[in-house]
Amino acid sequence: MEYYAGRCDVAVVGAGHAGIEAALASARLGCETVIFTMNLDSVGNMPCNPAIGGTAKGHLVRELSCLGGQMPVTADLACIQYRMLNLGKGPAVWSLRAQADRREYQKLMKGVLERQERLQLVQAEIAEIRTDNGAVSAVVTRSGAVWECRACVVCTGTYLAGRTVVGDVTEQSGPDGMHASGPLADCLRALGLSLRRFKTGTPPRLNARSVDFSKMELQPGDSEPEPFTFDGETPPVNRAVCWLTWTNERTHEIIRRNLHRSPLYSGIIDGVGPRYCPSIETKIVTFPDKTRHQLFVEPMGLGTEELYLQGLSSSLPEDVQVEMVRSIAGLEHAQIQRYAYAIEYDCVDPTELRLTLETRRVPGLYGAGQFNGSSGYEEAAVQGFVAGVNAALKLLGREPLILDRAGSYIGTLIDDLVTRGTNEPYRMMTSRSEYRLYLRQDNADLRLCGTGRDLGLISEERYWKVLEKYESVRREIARLESAFAPPSESLNGFLAARGQPPVTTGVSLASLIRRPQLDYDGTAPFDPDRPEFPRAVRKEVEIELKYAGYIEKQMRQIREFRRLEEKKLPPDIDYGAIQGLRLEAREKLSRIRPDNLGQASRISGVSPADAAALMVYLSR
Repeated sequence: MEYYAGRCDVAVVGAGHAGIEAALASARLGCETVIFTMNLDSVGNMPCNPAIGGTAKGHLVRELSCLGGQMPVTADLACIQYRMLNLGKGPAVWSLRAQADRREYQKLMKGVLERQERLQLVQAEIAEIRTDNGAVSAVVTRSGAVWECRACVVCTGTYLAGRTVVGDVTEQSGPDGMHASGPLADCLRALGLSLRRFKTGTPPRLNARSVDFSKMELQPGDSEPEPFTFDGETPPVNRAVCWLTWTNERTHEIIRRNLHRSPLYSGIIDGVGPRYCPSIETKIVTFPDKTRHQLFVEPMGLGTEELYLQGLSSSLPEDVQVEMVRSIAGLEHAQIQRYAYAIEYDCVDPTELRLTLETRRVPGLYGAGQFNGSSGYEEAAVQGFVAGVNAALKLLGREPLILDRAGSYIGTLIDDLVTRGTNEPYRMMTSRSEYRLYLRQDNADLRLCGTGRDLGLISEERYWKVLEKYESVRREIARLESAFAPPSESLNGFLAARGQPPVTTGVSLASLIRRPQLDYDGTAPFDPDRPEFPRAVRKEVEIELKYAGYIEKQMRQIREFRRLEEKKLPPDIDYGAIQGLRLEAREKLSRIRPDNLGQASRISGVSPADAAALMVYLSR
């Protein structure tokens, strides 16, 4: 029996990382919002690794901080170990990753939702999305509650028609034994959306009491940890450590001997899994000559003995998992608290979405996170933010938020999904960006705080602090270009110790810093007039000096990119009538309906000749 439950502006389906950001963004922009979750105890859950950030993912979280999102704020309150990855490489690929206290993170996120004005948190399963004249008009729970709404953001994660698999045991289920969402998938198909089947997995969880850490390699956090937020007054503190161990030939033999029992190879699993986070079975089959694979042993939190075995994702039967785990150094007597499992779920073809993450077929219906074909908490969170912001902006009659790939990793992620699509769970990587030397994690505030301020989600005070920071950077670079260090025995000894040639005349401090093996802080003894700056400013000065030529080259590429992006394509354009377009290009362009010439040129199947034909058409 149905009943009228209430009215809101925006309904958000799912309270995972995408749903949380969508709901908070919508409410903070002034829209009455309701967020629905299958279970209140699963709000902000981390069903896979207990961590935030990682290679390129850390970039996403830092960008979200500068737009006004919640994940970076909560992460800095709940994370227990911080590491900046890839410091042995260039700054384009430095990425922050932090171990999180899983339950603390959930508790904090649930509290933020409960205290947010204009936001209501409801435990219920959404079974139907209704439309009026083709546009979203209401959502209906499985129990019959009808909530009228003007927009809906679908953030179903792995719950949508979810099925877990361990060996030959399958169950209709979401992650961690939660109920799966069934009827909604049929409703979305009825609305005309094209759904597909993806798969992901998770490794076993162990009791720390049963692990011998003396046989493993310690993985401590950074000595001076950096937070995800840029304006945090209190630096984070490392309160936990991780460990590193490896699989071995015995482990691999156990897996090979039981491949016939793996649902990945027996035909039980149909969904497409993530290429860049494969199961241990896939690793053994794909890399038969590799004698070992590294495994990170990570704490799930400060108040639990549960450990996460990163790198051992599997869907093998439970008895095989026990044998496999106990073949690994340090885990000979390990007790498994949660067995590994694979999970299949439905998601949408993301090429059915606009750059605002609104579906093309159903006005007012938005998608975010794993529903859009991505993987990862961070990818989900930034999509949820963009979808929630755009749902609210549309209802408020404001211009949409469209982040381009030349200005952010968030824009790259969304453009990749919407323009190119994906045939597997999409994971953000630094290699996906053509402009990664400019899109660094350290300058996300410069790139995006202005956008956050314009949205109304970043304060004027914080925005002006960013401007002051980069004015300090500019002034210090100018000073270093004009300040000189005279030749001396101490300077030449300093240079010789670092493999650098000596100087015979005065040398600018800027040119010293540009030399390999030298840095801003290291040259301080030869710069008596150096002002005092925070570490973030000093690091920014060093990067800008060392990579100035490369950055300028990239900025020229960005200007050319944006020239093409400014050439808008009419929304009602008839691609079938444009001479010079190949048949494949006509079909792809007609289906994806790109906003501009730049986006059109990035569609798979649109050649440079097709782009030239479009250019000729626009010029006419």
